[in-house]
Amino acid sequence: MINGIKKFEKLVIKVLVVLMAVVLLLSTLELVWVIVKDIMSPPYLILDIDELLELFGIFMLVLIGIELMETIIKTYMDEAPDHARIVIAVAIIAIARKVIILDMKELSGVALLGIAAIILALTVGYYLIRKSDQGLHKPQKEQTPNTPAT
Repeated sequence: MINGIKKFEKLVIKVLVVLMAVVLLLSTLELVWVIVKDIMSPPYLILDIDELLELFGIFMLVLIGIELMETIIKTYMDEAPDHARIVIAVAIIAIARKVIILDMKELSGVALLGIAAIILALTVGYYLIRKSDQGLHKPQKEQTPNTPAT
């Protein structure tokens, strides 16, 4: 029964990877369409701030999608043991996207402090996980017994 569940889980993960690839393709085509539409409308070849923010938002969304697909592949198909590090890395990318497209004029100081706290917590968590992974994988020095000189 457990083997059947594992096979079903693998099938679902493969379907998710294919669907994520389709979504990434469509979002990349959307990004191309928005760029072409924006540079072909008057004033030609010039983008205003709103258009740039929209482009950066879509661009970051595509990058987050790539990271999610890579996370699914690495974490669930390769049975990677470092799920937390991968998930935190994706969360850092997602919050970075949010920060890039934020309109700072519309946020209160408390909201900005909250975002800063989230970024700090994620980066400290990522650092600690990396540090613990390095500590686990360090080769230990062989200890030689002290032998008295003859």
